[in-house]
Amino acid sequence: QVQPVESGGGAVQVGGSLRLNCAASGGTFARRAMGWFRQPTGKEREFVAAISWSGDSSNYADSVKDRFTISRDNAKDTVYLYMNSLKPEDTAVYYCAADRFPYQSGRYGNYEHWGQGTQVTVSS
Repeated sequence: QVQPVESGGGAVQVGGSLRLNCAASGGTFARRAMGWFRQPTGKEREFVAAISWSGDSSNYADSVKDRFTISRDNAKDTVYLYMNSLKPEDTAVYYCAADRFPYQSGRYGNYEHWGQGTQVTVSS
């Protein structure tokens, strides 16, 4: 079992940066891929980024590619999402999730343990 807990959200101006953290307690963190999803108000949850169990490979949604970076520290059971050049359309609740498998995927159904989310608001 893995229980993700997100932190680091907040309000930022257009063009600013934030780092989201996901502390994932439980014994199997280092064997699982981890992902970040987001849900804007009134919209469906969407994939943002995912990283393999080792951190050697990652995937990104086209909308965040070249602006966001996902990384992990297995010694700390923590996943990070570095967000740069933020835009108003990045405003959403951001969720961290643990994949069933070791290699990353953008498929919502692959993820079985979810955090409570952290709000990111980007204003112009």
